[in-house]
Amino acid sequence: MRNGFIIGMFYLLGLLFLSFGISLMIVADLGVGPWDALYVGLSETIGFTVGTWVFILGIILILLNGYLMKRIPDFLAIVTIFLIGIFMDFWLLVAFAGIDFLAMPVRAAMLAAGVAIIALGITFYLQADFARNPIDSLMMAIQYRTGKSLAVSKTMMEVSVLILAFLFGGPIGLGTILVAFGMGSMIQLFITPVTSMRKRLTQEPDAVIS
Repeated sequence: MRNGFIIGMFYLLGLLFLSFGISLMIVADLGVGPWDALYVGLSETIGFTVGTWVFILGIILILLNGYLMKRIPDFLAIVTIFLIGIFMDFWLLVAFAGIDFLAMPVRAAMLAAGVAIIALGITFYLQADFARNPIDSLMMAIQYRTGKSLAVSKTMMEVSVLILAFLFGGPIGLGTILVAFGMGSMIQLFITPVTSMRKRLTQEPDAVIS
């Protein structure tokens, strides 16, 4: 029971950090990751909140992943996209409401902090191994259907989404490049200490993650 509570807290904190980092990058307006740029572009072009588009596209991806993998869709992932959507709308519509016309040094600091916080959130979220984000599952589904490596599959997915984000006028810029090329290294930086902390709290044998 205690360990389940701890893992649940890692899961919730991970999603909270993830949504906060993304929101910082959106407010900084210096570019965000391809998926987040698509959410913002759809929100500004069609309507609805960014969080609503996280949920709508997440449902579509859950169904698509099930079709591509030839298995029952992972409807448990609805929990993850619902929480991310709620948290995103809280940060953007409540916590950061009315923030505009920020100086460039402040925007740059928010961008850098956003990338780091997103990576931290992902490492927390991964500790739970629960209700995987449909975007991660899509990468696996593309690999399954194409036979390509995970790296190639991820690149194919990200480039396709980036094109869609561009067509919908999403915020593409420096932040997009940082997410594309720097996120992996940032996650690697955080994964060992976060995993060690989780193992200490759950009293599991510690191990170094390489």
